[in-house]
Amino acid sequence: MSFSITDFRTRLNAGGVRSNLFEVEIPGPLPGGDDVSDEVRFLVKAAEIPASNVGNIPVPFRGRVLPVAGDRTFDPWTVTIINDDFQIRTAMEQWSNFINDMVTSTGSVDPSSYQKLGKVKQLGRTEGEVIRQYNFFGIYPNAVSSIPLDYGATDQIEEFQVTFNYLYWTVGPTNEAGKASGL
Repeated sequence: MSFSITDFRTRLNAGGVRSNLFEVEIPGPLPGGDDVSDEVRFLVKAAEIPASNVGNIPVPFRGRVLPVAGDRTFDPWTVTIINDDFQIRTAMEQWSNFINDMVTSTGSVDPSSYQKLGKVKQLGRTEGEVIRQYNFFGIYPNAVSSIPLDYGATDQIEEFQVTFNYLYWTVGPTNEAGKASGL
């Protein structure tokens, strides 16, 4: 079978999904903090669609190993945020502090009070086109990264990362109750 550039072009009939066309949503107000949902949509510079992994249970049998599917786990979700005026950073720190106070080590014991629904929308090249949506159920900040300060860092805007833990993700739009309506 022959493969040519025109064969490849025929297979790429949608033009390819662009990694720079995305939008992140974290609805507010955040637990312990302010509503920064509009700022998040514009100032999240980078995000990812994390992996889901099905574990492996090796079952030995007469000198052989039968691999059996185990439990599913989800990698943490990390976003990179442009630090404009510390508004999003402050909200993330307050959310984290709501979960576990920095001074008293007390905080919310009810997961439903601090877990939110996060979304990543993969956008198409047509205005307003959402070609895929990932819904992250039960997100909360696990880590708010450091911000390096450096006299030699000229012509740069600060940015930081927030790593979220979550229960699971689904693909497709959600209904008003936050339940996934697709795969």
